[in-house]
Amino acid sequence: MASTPELKVYNSNKEYIGCLKQAEDAACVCASYGTGATIRYRHKHIVWSEGSEEFSAGESYDRAAKVIYDRIDALWAKGRQQS
Repeated sequence: MASTPELKVYNSNKEYIGCLKQAEDAACVCASYGTGATIRYRHKHIVWSEGSEEFSAGESYDRAAKVIYDRIDALWAKGRQQS
């Protein structure tokens, strides 16, 4: 059975745009909305903020995905992951 995508993209007005399963895909969508767009893990935890990062997600979706997955791993490690 398919699982619900946990990566949520919001625009700069904090409006929910959609959800994706892969961080590379979320990075692509987030980059298209530009500065202020965010990727959140399960709606609560911001794991990417376009325009506030060391580089734009549009520069490298793979590199952005690594940052996103590392941040999700850190949330799990700290026990802050919530359903």
